[in-house]
Amino acid sequence: MTDLVAVALEEGLGHHQAGRLAEAEMCYRRLLAIDPDHPDGLHLLGVVAYQAGQPDEAAALIGRAIDRLPLIADYHSNLGNALVAMGRLAEAELCYRTALRLKPDFPEAHNNLGNTVRDLDRPAEAVACYRAVLRLLPNYALAHNNLGNALRDLGRSDEAEGCYREALRLRPELAEAHNNLGIALRDRARLDEAEAAYRMALALRPDYPEAHHNLATLLLLAGRLTEAWPEYEWRGLVKGNGYPSARGFPHPRWGGEVLGARVLLVHAEQGFGDTLQFCRYVPLAGARGRVVLEVPGGLVRLVSGLPGVERVVATGDALPDFDVECPLLSLPGVFGTTLETIPASVPYLAADPTAVAMWRARLAALPGLRVGLVWAGDPRRYMGGGLAIDRRRSLVLEQLAPLVGIEGVSFVSLQKGEAAAQACPEGLVLHDWTGELGDFADTAGLVAALDLVISVDTSVAHLAGALGKPVWLLNRYDTCWRWLLGRDDSPWYPSLRQFRQTKPGEWGAVLDAVRTALVARREGAA
Repeated sequence: MTDLVAVALEEGLGHHQAGRLAEAEMCYRRLLAIDPDHPDGLHLLGVVAYQAGQPDEAAALIGRAIDRLPLIADYHSNLGNALVAMGRLAEAELCYRTALRLKPDFPEAHNNLGNTVRDLDRPAEAVACYRAVLRLLPNYALAHNNLGNALRDLGRSDEAEGCYREALRLRPELAEAHNNLGIALRDRARLDEAEAAYRMALALRPDYPEAHHNLATLLLLAGRLTEAWPEYEWRGLVKGNGYPSARGFPHPRWGGEVLGARVLLVHAEQGFGDTLQFCRYVPLAGARGRVVLEVPGGLVRLVSGLPGVERVVATGDALPDFDVECPLLSLPGVFGTTLETIPASVPYLAADPTAVAMWRARLAALPGLRVGLVWAGDPRRYMGGGLAIDRRRSLVLEQLAPLVGIEGVSFVSLQKGEAAAQACPEGLVLHDWTGELGDFADTAGLVAALDLVISVDTSVAHLAGALGKPVWLLNRYDTCWRWLLGRDDSPWYPSLRQFRQTKPGEWGAVLDAVRTALVARREGAA
């Protein structure tokens, strides 16, 4: 019996190491038919299940192996891998820490722990994990790449660049490192070098969605829209971005042709701001036939007034019958948009006149300019890298101290979400009616009654721009593609003015410039 178990285990390992998972599974199952509690057999069958995309089964099998032999580091590390695949990151972290207690010089467990705590938005801890890997294995290219990712999360793109270059010195064929090098270079506005890095990643792996998407956003940032739109169609395949553009509809994709009797479903994707920015294209589609528009529930009332829309449906509600479909952010490509042909006539959204009149009456008691403030965006924890981006684009309310003491200006909070609870800097009077704002139609009424909106790069900036309201954008150094480079206006919103960081993370100079501009605007309005 023992000989049969040993033979099955040896044969299974041979198949497994050669990548023949089906054959390895058969051997391990043969082993377990003889000895159902064999720890290595349970563990290895679990590893096969994980590699075959069955993490639930993997976790159950490896858990049984741990019950029988609880002090094997590999078992705990591989259980962590299965839990990560199931999205159970906190449990996975405990597994990796257990593995490292049992085997402190376990580079794979250090690396996987780093990946997990980074996903849990603890990049400084991730840096420590990757450095532990590299003390054990200095030539581990993936660990250099991962260290670069964590450093970039911390805003240290210059150091991240060095990590990616070291990874590529060790493994020039590592497409992920070329792609990540491109991101670090793009962060610092070195677009030509970043483009070359993305294109090298794609030469090595032509079907690499992240590299296609990153190339697309770089081309958009550079104003090369015609080249960018085909690349941008890869966005729905990017893992972890939260883009629902690849929803698997069986219906044909609309290509801009006249619809005739057919019904087109245009479905929103990405964030509220993206929907507000690109719903301007829906009337263009409506001019070619019948259109149903699907948007998040908070936008339904506001966009229901768009011309050419037969029906607006909230995301998650039952869809009516339709014949062809198109993601909202594919419409610019469908219409062949260039910088010169952006449909930028504003306003293309309108607030309810009764609501605007009500807010104007309430704001009449505030002296001078009435200025709306938004200092933080949505942390976007559901999206890969969303928290790191939000840290770079958002401020904390205390950082608005340079706006304290400007006579003839009254500030009104438009901030929603977690950041709304932050404490004001001493001396800043902030009038707050956000508790009365249930959706974007409500917010539009208040925005339309203000004189000016000052906002970080989040949905209210788009709302103000779509309403034709003067809006000042507080823009991070590594700007989103839609704001382009080297300009303080926007071809998307004629009423928008940009105040850009000149150095990563440096908001002081931005807010000083805003204060100066506010004083000038107040004096001009006096």
